[in-house]
Order: sequence, then structure tokens, then C-alpha cells
Amino acid sequence: MTIAAIAAAGLTAVAEAQSQTTDAAQGALELTSNLGRKLYALPDDNAVTAARAKLAADTNNASLAVALSQAQAGRRQYREAVETCTKALAAAPDNVDLLIERGHRELGLRNFTAAQADLERATSLDPKKIDGFYHLGLAHYFQAQFDAAADAFRKALALAPNNDNVIDCTNWLYVSLRRAGKDDEAAQVLGKITPDIKNAGPHYAFYLRLLHFYQGSISELDVMPPKPKDPNDTEAELAFDTVTYGVGNWHLCAHDPDRPRELFQRVVAGEAWNAWGFVASEVELARMGAAAPR
Repeated sequence: MTIAAIAAAGLTAVAEAQSQTTDAAQGALELTSNLGRKLYALPDDNAVTAARAKLAADTNNASLAVALSQAQAGRRQYREAVETCTKALAAAPDNVDLLIERGHRELGLRNFTAAQADLERATSLDPKKIDGFYHLGLAHYFQAQFDAAADAFRKALALAPNNDNVIDCTNWLYVSLRRAGKDDEAAQVLGKITPDIKNAGPHYAFYLRLLHFYQGSISELDVMPPKPKDPNDTEAELAFDTVTYGVGNWHLCAHDPDRPRELFQRVVAGEAWNAWGFVASEVELARMGAAAPR
């Protein structure tokens, strides 16, 4: 599966979760964030029930285990998704797709060290899996291991089969290099985003607009989306989290003492706790010693 498919699945998982009620009482507690906020799953839906039944009928089928994990993640059931992969890996410890899937879900649980271990093993077993390097880059990034993150995202970018992958990987490579203090290298990466590069998948428009902001062709006023008024407006929430984190991180790199905290706080006040912009904002606020917004 390509990074475009993996990323789309992850974004779809957020979309499916947010299209349902956000009443925490209806789902299990998944984790308590480093900011002290309790983050909840949603109950099973038909997709989870069907995927579980298929796996029960063919318990050694790794593809079915991955499918169940993805269905569970669509309901924010990240602990359950990790457990599904762990059970399947007991029978197939070298299955790269299972390792990548478990690493992906461990990131959502903020188990960054465990995710890193799974993703390092996956990329060593199959160095042609772009999604392995992409998620490994995130594992390093969330741990402030910015040089290692840049290395992983550079490898993912080299494997990018289409413009959507180029846009996605370039965004994270750029911010990793900026955070590593390698501004000249970051500028060189931005130079590869030419006007003819367009996104195909709608979600990648968020990252492309951020890249144009980093290049200086879009102002902060123009790139920043409004705060979603409706918590079930999935597209608005994803756009807001992605761009607001990116702009906040840009100010952080510029050593602005106040603006990043304000922007990160706005992100983590939302509901899409499994989106990368949310996770990254939460991590930054924890490093700042901030509390979750009330």
C-alpha cells in the first residue's frame, strides 16, 4: 500500500470518527494525553463488526488483521487496533504491513518509542515501503529527534510515486530540517515545489498551501482557515489542525515566544485527537509545560 493510500486511510479514519457523536461516554477511554486530557474511542460500527467476523473466520490472514485494525482506528479504537496487530504478529512476526500498521496506531496512542521500534524493523525488512519511512519520520519528529526525522522523510520522498506523496513528504521534511536548525537545506527542499505541482487528493491541499506559505507566496492571513464552528465538520477540522499547527511551528522556528502556544492551544481544543497536527500541537504544548485548554 502506498503512502497516499495509508494517509488517505488515516484521514478517512478521522473523518469517520468525527462524523459520529463525540460523546465520550459512549466509547472506551483510549489514553490520557500528556496535557491531562482524557481521549476516548467510539463504539463499534458495522465496519468493525464485519472486519472482526472476517478475521475470526481466517485467523492467520494478515491482510484481514490489518483491515480490522484500520476499521478500529476509524472508531478511534487505537488500543484495540494495536492489540489486533500484536495478535497477528505473534503468528507472522516479519509481516511488514502488520508492523507498519501497528506502528501507525502506536503513534496515535503517543507510544512513540514503541512505534519507532516497529517502523525501524519494518523499513529494515522492506526498504521500499514509503509508508514505513513516512511514519518512522513522524515517530522521530514527535520525539524531537529532528535529524533522524529528516532522514526518514527524505527516504520517503525518494520513494514518492505521485505529487500527493511529494507534497506530504516535502512538508514534513521541510519542518524537520527547520527544527534541526538546517535552514539552508530546508530552503532547498522548498525549491522543488514548483507552480506546476498540484495535489490530486483534496486533503493534500492543506499541505500544499502550507508549503506555499513557507515559500512566502501566501500570507499567514490567507493560509489560516477559520476555527470550525461545527465539531462534525470533518474537512474544516482537518484543514484547521493541519494548517494551524504548521503556522504555529513556523513561528516556533522563528523563536516567537507567544504565537506558537496560542495556535497549538487552538488545535488541541478540538476533537480530532488522532490527526497529526493535533498530536504535534499536543507534544509541543507538553514541552512548553502547558495544560490542556478547558
